[in-house]
Amino acid sequence: MTPPTIDKSKMNSTPADPQVSVIIPAYKVAPFIKATLDSVIAQTFSDYEIIVINDGSPDTEELEKHLKAYADRITYIQQANQGAGAARNAGLRVARGEFIAFLDGDDLWLPEFLHEQLVLINHGTGYDLVYADARNLNGPSLSRTTNMDVNPSAGPVTAESLISGKCTVITSSVVARRACIIEAGLFDENFPNSQDFDLWLRLAKLGARMNYQKKVLVHRRVYAGSLASNPLKSFAGEISVLEKTRRRSDLTRDEHTAILRTLNLRRATVEVFKGKQQLSEGEFDSALAAFRIANDHHHSLKLQLVIFGLQIAPRLLQRVHRLRAA
Repeated sequence: MTPPTIDKSKMNSTPADPQVSVIIPAYKVAPFIKATLDSVIAQTFSDYEIIVINDGSPDTEELEKHLKAYADRITYIQQANQGAGAARNAGLRVARGEFIAFLDGDDLWLPEFLHEQLVLINHGTGYDLVYADARNLNGPSLSRTTNMDVNPSAGPVTAESLISGKCTVITSSVVARRACIIEAGLFDENFPNSQDFDLWLRLAKLGARMNYQKKVLVHRRVYAGSLASNPLKSFAGEISVLEKTRRRSDLTRDEHTAILRTLNLRRATVEVFKGKQQLSEGEFDSALAAFRIANDHHHSLKLQLVIFGLQIAPRLLQRVHRLRAA
């Protein structure tokens, strides 16, 4: 693995260690990085450092033009492309804060984000990780529903609730204790996607205390090419993480049952996405096979109708699907 190179001349040099280290991986986010950094600088809480990791991005020239205006405010790290997990790990290795705040290079924090999350993480006897709600930002338009409207967080945050999807964490809303992340072994760089989900599960199994608040404190950017716009990759990554977690020897019976249930659900959902793509491309036999696999799990009337349509009028179904997608 190629170690990151750090431009010392661009390192933020505050006299005392900051309370929070903000870690921002940057890969193909040059058009958005200025707004992202401005959302950090606009925070009502100011005791933080900003670490930007250029993960071998092909838009480095444009990215660095934007970063030049923030040279005295950030620590800038460059490394060969190794993925989001490796980029965040590079930031974690130089971070000085007691707390880590993760922010993707195309997302935005609302001004009260750090203040609100620090109040929560220090509430009562304290927590090791907290997260918040978010709205999707598509161009200039904010979604009407929030992340927790679609993916609710309910009840205590445990390994079982994370596995089963009762609690869903958005990485750009996370503030966590650096010591706990170090103890957990940082991000697993073998996962191109869902390495954050893997870390949350390992933290939970270590006994980390986690909590959330249902305040919208993040705007999560969705656009062609963003991970948020590609649920198929997200589900595939989650399946890989669950397969890894399934091999642990310290799972409870409930956790093991939850893994099997969620694996079946995610695999069926992947087949639905594959079926839709194959239907759109006119691969009717493959689409039929995918929808049948999905229906074996979901037992859905809608899927049964799609299967029936593929059997009697596949081209008509294709036209209907394309019109709906448009």
